[in-house]
Order: sequence, then structure tokens, then C-alpha cells
Amino acid sequence: MSNTYQIYLISDSTGETLDRIFTAIKAQFTNIDYKIHTYSFTRTENQISKIISEAQKNSSSIILYSIVDSNLAKHLAKVSDEKKIPCFGILGDLILSFSKLLNQKASHQPSGQYELNDEYYKRIEAIQFTMNHDDGNLVKEIKKSDIILLGVSRTSKTPTSIYLANKGFKTSNIPLVNENSIPKILKENPKISCVIGLSTEAERLAEIRKNRMNTLKETENNSYVDIDKIRKEVEDAKNTFRKYKWPLIDVTRKSVEETAASVIKIYEIYKQNG
Repeated sequence: MSNTYQIYLISDSTGETLDRIFTAIKAQFTNIDYKIHTYSFTRTENQISKIISEAQKNSSSIILYSIVDSNLAKHLAKVSDEKKIPCFGILGDLILSFSKLLNQKASHQPSGQYELNDEYYKRIEAIQFTMNHDDGNLVKEIKKSDIILLGVSRTSKTPTSIYLANKGFKTSNIPLVNENSIPKILKENPKISCVIGLSTEAERLAEIRKNRMNTLKETENNSYVDIDKIRKEVEDAKNTFRKYKWPLIDVTRKSVEETAASVIKIYEIYKQNG
């Protein structure tokens, strides 16, 4: 019987960074049973003591932490070592290395990445813009977009747009039924913004749409999942992208994060070329 690891994620802030790092780590191991215990805003030795008391109840406990207060981080590492609990910090060595490289002391301020600066407000503005311009809404304002995503139904336009918005990009997405569904302003000026087409394999798209219809308990719209019609829909979309010289990303085997990374790369090239 496989052992269940008790993973303790300890952060002095929201824990978002730590959670993402553990997600990346666990993706490298196909056979691991684990239970996550998350402790955010951990900023006192008393809090550390309570967590350690819980962790030492199980011989398979592992601690990952992101604590920028060097004294508190050292305390956690020391106590964990005394209790023989594997403990790994994800920021300490990096902060120290950057401090030496930049020749300046780190602030060691918890939640420093969430400072209410211009970058923060730009990101919030991008999220609001993207939510308002989802699924073809407010096309008259489309020229204000940093990025415009086009694609047939169920090609991850909305989740990709939201992910990009969280990166600070004002993103509009437009469902592509046929060429006539493209806003007139976009057809007249195809380079008004960074326009990118999203596509996927017809068979995969049919599967996704069938699952969607089953979830909604929809049984009447058979053309929506007809494989021959989907193949034509996908091919017509590709022809449209070629006609207007819009770059295309195949999202068939891509996660939203991977698709967004490709979009950002195209956007950077678009900006460089003016």
C-alpha cells in the first residue's frame, strides 16, 4: 500500500506562489499520494510551533515554505530539523543570490509582490476590461485591446483571456461562427491590435462539445457536435485566419497556461514590429 505524504505549504503571504511551485513539482511524479495542508499568513514563531506539532504526528510529513523574514525562516528550518521533518524553502537562496548580484539588501517584506503600485492597478484594469469584452461584447471598443482572440466555439478563448488579463493584458475574445461574424472594424483594419486565431483538432473539439452538451443536458442541437460540420467549421476558420494574415495557435494539446505563453510571445513580436 502506497504511503500518503502530508504536504505542509507554509507561507507568510497568500501562498499562491508556493501552491504553483508545488503544482509544478508534483507534475514530475506520476505515482504519489498526498494530502495538502495550507497555512497562509504565517508570521510568528507561535504559528510555526502549532504547525510543527501537527506535522510531527505523521512520519510522512514534508514542509515547503515561502517566508521572506530570514529569522522566521531560520526558526522554521531549525525546528523542522530537530523534529526530523524534511523542510524546503523556495525563496531563501534565490533572494540571497539576487541580493549579491544586485548589490542591495532585500526588504524581506511579506506580500511585497502585492504592493498597490501602478503595475497592480494596470492588472486590475486589464481584468475588468477583459470581463467586459468577453464573447464578442463591446466590439466598438475593440481597438483598446492589447490582444484579440478569435476562434470557433470551445477553443478556450475565455479562460485564456482571463489568464492573460491576470498578466496585465487587456484581452477581447470573439466567437468565430463564420467570416461574417467578424466585426466590421476588424475586417477593415486587421492589424488594429494583436489578433490571434485559436484552433483545435475537429475530433477533440467534437468530444469537448459533446461533454458540454451533456453537462447542460442539451439534446437538440445535433449540428453543434456533427463531426463533418465541425471539420468544415475548423477549416473555414483557418482559411479566415490565413486571409487576414492572423497568426494561429493550435490549442489541441495545450493547457491554458501554454496557450497564453504562446499568445504573449506573438504579442511581443507584434509590438516589436510596430
